[in-house]
Amino acid sequence: MNSEPPEEPGEPRPSAEHGTPIGRRVLLGTIGLGALGVFAAPVLQRGLEGFLGAAAEKDPTGLTGLLPNGGGFRYYSVTSSVPHKDATDYRLTVDGLVDRPATYTLEELRALPQTRLVKDVQCVTGWRVPDTPFEGVRLSRLLDAAGVRAKAGAVRFTCFDGAYSESLTLEQARRSDVLVALRMQDKDIGHAHGGPVRLYVAPMYFYKSAKWLSGITVTEDVKPGYWERLGYDVDAWVGKSNGRDDDPTS
Repeated sequence: MNSEPPEEPGEPRPSAEHGTPIGRRVLLGTIGLGALGVFAAPVLQRGLEGFLGAAAEKDPTGLTGLLPNGGGFRYYSVTSSVPHKDATDYRLTVDGLVDRPATYTLEELRALPQTRLVKDVQCVTGWRVPDTPFEGVRLSRLLDAAGVRAKAGAVRFTCFDGAYSESLTLEQARRSDVLVALRMQDKDIGHAHGGPVRLYVAPMYFYKSAKWLSGITVTEDVKPGYWERLGYDVDAWVGKSNGRDDDPTS
């Protein structure tokens, strides 16, 4: 149930060992609902979004990621299922090369000063969602609070789906348009979109904005994340990487 990016022909796809593919009836029903959503009223579209999210959790093939969804985003998962977290059990750790490791609850993150950005979202596979609001805590604020050590040069992000990971250089991570995001499209980030907390890296392709964020680890060097190990660029600037010339998003 990862809204970025759906696979393209010839790309590696998650192994079937992660779960049982959805049945033909479920897939056909999902496709029919996807077509209906193009013409449905907003209330029906919200129902479709919930249905696709539930179906995608049980779809390791990634086929549901190719279907249209509310707001222009698409569902995609690199695992067959992802645990649900909320205010009762969500925790974000900040550790590694820092003087003051910390663990934040969802309420503690919400209590910190929030930044709102409205930028286009660009997927490396081509789809784009214009003027998408994100709100959250600047990553630089959490790094400053932890006290980054002198030999640090990068930040690694891990996620509670157990598979997704990402990295940024320390300079990239300190940009003002990189957020630990709590809200998207003017509402709390739901599970289907990587909530309750996800990374948002506004100037880079959306695969850098890791979903279901659970860990921020300061390291010496950049370590390639999930998608980089499958061939995507580590420095994923929109329009200047991955062989694409899309307009910048930030």
